[in-house]
Amino acid sequence: MSSTVAKALSLLNYFSESEPEIGLSELARRSGVDKATVHRMLAVMCDHGLLEKRGDARLYRLGAGVLRLARVRETAFPVSSVFQHSLDTLSAEIGETAHGSLIAGRALATIGVSESNRGSRVSLVAGEILPMHSTASGMVVLAFSRPEFVDRALGEPLVAKTSRTVTDPNIIRARLQEVRLTGYAEADQTNEDDVYGIAMPVFDTDGTPAGAIAVAMPAHRMTNELRRHTISALFAEADKLNFGIGGRPPAEFRAAAARFSPT
Repeated sequence: MSSTVAKALSLLNYFSESEPEIGLSELARRSGVDKATVHRMLAVMCDHGLLEKRGDARLYRLGAGVLRLARVRETAFPVSSVFQHSLDTLSAEIGETAHGSLIAGRALATIGVSESNRGSRVSLVAGEILPMHSTASGMVVLAFSRPEFVDRALGEPLVAKTSRTVTDPNIIRARLQEVRLTGYAEADQTNEDDVYGIAMPVFDTDGTPAGAIAVAMPAHRMTNELRRHTISALFAEADKLNFGIGGRPPAEFRAAAARFSPT
């Protein structure tokens, strides 16, 4: 993919439920691309229905073309409703926020959230982009991905999201070996302060990761008992979820699930 096309498509990642409309100047600032170039990119995407401009407000939002493509994908690969059922089950059982994500380029896109009803809880929004290197979901996806995908994900400069974020690709690769053995990944305040995440992969029909399912809670609430309970519940729900979407977990993941003991 040419760098121009890649930069243009990357602009779509800045839109989310919490920020559905963004102006030209802000998109240029975030992307690091000059305004004239960003304006041309936005115009082309508007022409093809991926974006639309809201009246005279000079704000852009996702266009109907994105909705059409999303419906085509959901028809061919129906995951949203299956994910949401598992997320609701997890959140009710654990009492913490559960979220699911699918691979979107070099990152993960959140496709479903079931929030805890506690006053102190972790909040996410659908469409939120999760980095691979700093989240439990990203780490568990990388652990079971093909080497070329890992190389691509770790080949760009890695941003430190908190003081605990690991940005050295060599250290991350070593940790991926451990994650592959256990079948799950944990992130202790590596993407956001006072947030502890535990994630498990969800697989595609070819045995490669399609995304992840995870539970996130305030780090100060994490205990050994809660950790064991969460991992056990994730294994159970990941099994149901993979069955529901036709995913085929590889032998390494099945072996990790068989080795896990909640005691």
